[in-house]
Amino acid sequence: MAQRKTSGSKLFMTVLCVVTMCRAVPISDLLERASQHSDKLHSLSTMLTQELDSHFPPFGRVSMPRPSMCHTSALQTPIDKERALQVPESDLLSLARSLLQAWSDPLVVLSSSANSLPHPAQSSISNKIQEIQEYSKNLKDGLDILSSKMGPAAQTITTLPYTESNNIGQDKITKLLSCFRRDSHKIDSFLKVLRCRAAKIEPEMC
Repeated sequence: MAQRKTSGSKLFMTVLCVVTMCRAVPISDLLERASQHSDKLHSLSTMLTQELDSHFPPFGRVSMPRPSMCHTSALQTPIDKERALQVPESDLLSLARSLLQAWSDPLVVLSSSANSLPHPAQSSISNKIQEIQEYSKNLKDGLDILSSKMGPAAQTITTLPYTESNNIGQDKITKLLSCFRRDSHKIDSFLKVLRCRAAKIEPEMC
């Protein structure tokens, strides 16, 4: 018991040191790292969608969901870069964090349902979904630290509940991935705008 307690204390101190170091890093550097993570996250979602499409025939499959069909559609977000550039930094970070938080449960559903997916690349797809989960969690942790440096507005998260459907099949997975790909692109775009602002880059260069 004493040994387990000691190990837990060491782990806590390690995490505490990492968090403390991150809090001392300039916002511009944290945004650069976050932007790299979000870029990888969107890239993974794109590759995963393409991998599914390359094996599943288009007939008999539902079309890609409209934005209103995604569980995150209730969140009002800027529709393009020009609009995003007009949103205050703290609000933009809040939107990115809200989208990430909204995908915590759906990604778990995707991961568990992918194990029984009738697909020749099932193992590869399952691994990519797990990688997406890992990148999503790491990015969320990083944005939590960023929000603590950017004030109360940045720490606000809009709750976007997800209701799991009983029909978790090929079409459901395709729908979820399509929605996630759309939202991961938004997150990436918002963080790139924030990175540009922090680096004081002219808007037209972002």
